Amino acid sequence: MIKRFLKPKIVITAGDPSGIGLEVVVKALADKKISSLACYTVITDKTCLNRANLDKNINIIDIDLLKSPPQFGIYNKQSAEASFMYIKKACELIKSKQADCLVTAPVNKEAINRCGITFHGHTEYLASFFNVKNYLMMLVNDNLRVSVVTRHIPLREVSKTLDIKNISETIKLTLKGLKDYFGISNPKVAVSGLNPHAAEGNSFGKEEIAKIIPAIRKLKSKNISGPYPADSLFYKKDFDAFVAMYHDQGLIPIKQNNFFNCVNLTIGLPFVRTSPGHGTAYEIAGKSIADCTSMKQAIILAVKAHKKRCLKKLA
Repeated sequence: MIKRFLKPKIVITAGDPSGIGLEVVVKALADKKISSLACYTVITDKTCLNRANLDKNINIIDIDLLKSPPQFGIYNKQSAEASFMYIKKACELIKSKQADCLVTAPVNKEAINRCGITFHGHTEYLASFFNVKNYLMMLVNDNLRVSVVTRHIPLREVSKTLDIKNISETIKLTLKGLKDYFGISNPKVAVSGLNPHAAEGNSFGKEEIAKIIPAIRKLKSKNISGPYPADSLFYKKDFDAFVAMYHDQGLIPIKQNNFFNCVNLTIGLPFVRTSPGHGTAYEIAGKSIADCTSMKQAIILAVKAHKKRCLKKLA
């Protein structure tokens, strides 16, 4: 039983066929150190497999949606539809207990939506599929862990979307994720302000006083600090994770810190889901120059997080 937990069954979606998704998956799994970590199933399409040399020991699920190889580097309706079907199939495998973890290669949200499929991102779709109401997106690299309160919404909507409840829930889920996925028994979290200099009282905005500070106080924990000005928050060394108020506030610092080691981790799902921290990279698709480091790190984190979760259940 424990051996099974330590070597999970991971399903990997190949992402947008017109992008670099399958390339980074193949490159990552060609590394014996990576391929030995888990039992893998890759969801893709046979027309894509003609140009990808996956190890014969890796299970392949052929969606068989593409009738011809897609053109690299451009929007393609069939590619977008295929990328969505890969995700849907992976969810079915997870739900039927045929896989323990999910690692997703990048898709193009705009392309999927142009097909008439409402899709705000992997995080939101997975939460909806598994009927999870409280969840969050955490970005992780060797040096930082960053959660965000709001995700894929226009910047102009951030302030009105923030409230005491979603800020406090994000902080709570961040603490839970640090315990469950990383084995940190007494985690410390720093929370960002929204406005410049965290508003300096209410000089530059009222969100800190009206929403962020009450959310922190609501949790009544000495391990939660803030709000801190975002321009200096990520230099602080005494915290296990940071909570940012919106997407770019959190993702820019961590991607600038170490882009190719950056991994997206969804916290709150009934299974471990990770993905590389980059996009479809249409501009280099098909050129065999894509860096697979982030995909490798996504797989490694999925394995480690699954192990932590299983060991916690056994404790």
